[in-house]
Amino acid sequence: MSSVAFETQRAALADVVAIPVTPFAEDGSVAQDTHRALLRRLLDGGITTLTPNGNTGEFYALTPEERRLVTELTIDEAGERAVVLVGVGHDIPTAVASARHARELGARMVMVHQPVHPYVSQAGWVDYHRAIAEAVPELGVVPYIRNAQLTGTRLAELADTCPNVIGVKYAVPDAARFAAFARDAGLERFVWVAGLAEPYAPSYFSAGATGFTSGLVNVAPAVSLNMIEALRSGDYRAAMKVWEQIRRFEELRAANGSADNVTVVKEALASLGLCRREVRPPSKPLPVSERAEVAAIAAGWSI
Repeated sequence: MSSVAFETQRAALADVVAIPVTPFAEDGSVAQDTHRALLRRLLDGGITTLTPNGNTGEFYALTPEERRLVTELTIDEAGERAVVLVGVGHDIPTAVASARHARELGARMVMVHQPVHPYVSQAGWVDYHRAIAEAVPELGVVPYIRNAQLTGTRLAELADTCPNVIGVKYAVPDAARFAAFARDAGLERFVWVAGLAEPYAPSYFSAGATGFTSGLVNVAPAVSLNMIEALRSGDYRAAMKVWEQIRRFEELRAANGSADNVTVVKEALASLGLCRREVRPPSKPLPVSERAEVAAIAAGWSI
């Protein structure tokens, strides 16, 4: 499939790429009706790119059956209103099966989570992604890069054999490294998504990113859209005004090695009466003493 055929997918990546939470019911199962309501809230708020089974969706805490369910709910709820980028990962057969399941349901793209393995060689990284991309040549494939050792030339090598690798979710917290990586891989060849969300979006956009992922968007879609509108117009002063508005919320998420990354988002949603605050281990709900600050931030966004 030619790159022209991936135009819709490329456009969807150059946007706010929402990573929906996975809400849980009182019995610990996926709260399906709540999940649909949260997805509708994102869609009604103007969000047009959704990533089920992302890290904000607690991908690694879900069972295989739950990951399939979350994919099905998201694609069904999105319909024609959004492009769905399904998170896949784990071992290669599992990732391939998830990608094929997404394709059968009508998804246009998959995001391949960083390989979870203590020993990742650069050549092995290419092999891992090639096996997945070649299994679903009709789908756009987006590697999720958190490995600071990986070079841009390796990504170019992957795309040479897999033209459906069309975008990158880059999540190494180093704007200078990102700028170099993107240019070594091919700045115009891929859609560059700032994978560390709003706090890093201005610096990564200045280096060539055209989209960013967001967990905050679950709480306040308008805030995320305000930031991307400013960045698209090159108005970094306005973008940094949004940055200042969301700074404390994102600092709470990033503290202690991002221990409360999902917890803070769900706490904000719980304070608004939109879902339960429960997260699964190894995450943990916020202590009661820390909940008021998150609620105040969410209330202050005037959703």
